[in-house]
Amino acid sequence: MWRDRHSIVPAVYAVLRKDDNILLCRRFNTGYKDGQYSLPAGHLNGGETAIAAACRELEEEVGIKVSPAQLELAHTMHRMAEEGDHERIDLFFEVHEWTGTPTNTEPHKCDELRWVRRDQLPENTIDEVNAALQCIDKGMPFSTRGF
Repeated sequence: MWRDRHSIVPAVYAVLRKDDNILLCRRFNTGYKDGQYSLPAGHLNGGETAIAAACRELEEEVGIKVSPAQLELAHTMHRMAEEGDHERIDLFFEVHEWTGTPTNTEPHKCDELRWVRRDQLPENTIDEVNAALQCIDKGMPFSTRGF
């Protein structure tokens, strides 16, 4: 059976842990879920691997350097976008080590960085991020949403 072509948008998310805390960024002035907390994240550029994108986004958003060897794929989420016109593949990477101190290097897109305990995520954490973190906690490598 022939199906129309569709679009899948890949994105990467980084889980930074310090003690029992996870680093969250509150979105600001982006037009997408502003005022809600997410992980450092972003879309892949054309011709860029997911690991390279995660390293780039960490440097751009929180000013830290990460070696690709320090990233571990912890979860993959395949989901229908809220708009319903495309799908998304979200890759969540655990970051084992980094160089530098996380700081808000994009204040025009993020109005707060915050370390929070995993069991005390703010209520305004993006649903997909919260769901992925729950899957990571349970050791689930893959999930779907919105189908």
